[in-house]
Amino acid sequence: MNKIPNRAVMCEVLKNAAAHDKSITVLCSDSRGSGSMTSFADTYPEQFIEVGIAEQNLVSIAAGLASCGLRPFAVSPASFISTRAYEQCKVDCAYSNTNVKLVGISGGISYGALGMTHHSAQDIAAMCAIPGMRVYLPSDRHQTKKLFEELVQDVGTAYIRLGRNPVEDVYTEDDVPFMMNKASVLSEGTDVLLVGCGETVKPVKDAAALLRDKGISAGALDMYCLKPFDAEGLLSAAKSCRLVLTAEEHSPFGGLGSMTAQVLSAHDPKRVVCMALPDAPVITGTTAQVFEYYHLTAQGIAERVCKELQG
Repeated sequence: MNKIPNRAVMCEVLKNAAAHDKSITVLCSDSRGSGSMTSFADTYPEQFIEVGIAEQNLVSIAAGLASCGLRPFAVSPASFISTRAYEQCKVDCAYSNTNVKLVGISGGISYGALGMTHHSAQDIAAMCAIPGMRVYLPSDRHQTKKLFEELVQDVGTAYIRLGRNPVEDVYTEDDVPFMMNKASVLSEGTDVLLVGCGETVKPVKDAAALLRDKGISAGALDMYCLKPFDAEGLLSAAKSCRLVLTAEEHSPFGGLGSMTAQVLSAHDPKRVVCMALPDAPVITGTTAQVFEYYHLTAQGIAERVCKELQG
């Protein structure tokens, strides 16, 4: 079992970039520990800014630094940077076209027992609704590395959600079929296409394997890029399937399921089933316990597919 969280991988990529690019700057809102950025702060103190518990200031300062030619990464809990600082994300970053990377750490329900105040089950919908904002949810440490290696070089505003805890590997170090803004095909199928993003990708991948063992031809797609949304990749993967099922660690409104249904209804109408968190405060527990309760596990997803195909 992997023991390296995606946030720690982000730190290593940023440290490697900062070694030869002094414009790389990290800002935290009293979150260097939870963001795994302590090592960066200790190694490059002149390229690190601690703002304190002031997320709105964090984003505005990052935008100001970007306007001066720096390449800031603003690291803060996803639940706060996507809500408390929403206006600053919209106006200071996206509308002003500044090169700020907004990193929402401990995303989804990974804060567990802290409950709805610390959960970010609305961030995909909120951030995707901002013109000029890109949105990414990498699925494991290997994809996280590839994504941040791209982000330290490109120009433009982006929001990246990372979970709090280590997650099982979807890919291997030597096999990461990564292309910027293109979904990754995990497997191909003709009966059903399973689509995941972020921490639901591993359950989706495993569910496809379970279904194939039952004689159901199941494809799986890693839609790590929610905006720009890879409509072409989705349509290609789904073209032979009679059912598409999405699984996401998000509200049922405005996320992966909504975007998938919107694309398919316009270009290749077919049945879409959306599995997500409920439109209510979720139960208290670890990510594994919450996923189990809401059937966002490989077994739960596979059982739902079997039920839908029989109906």
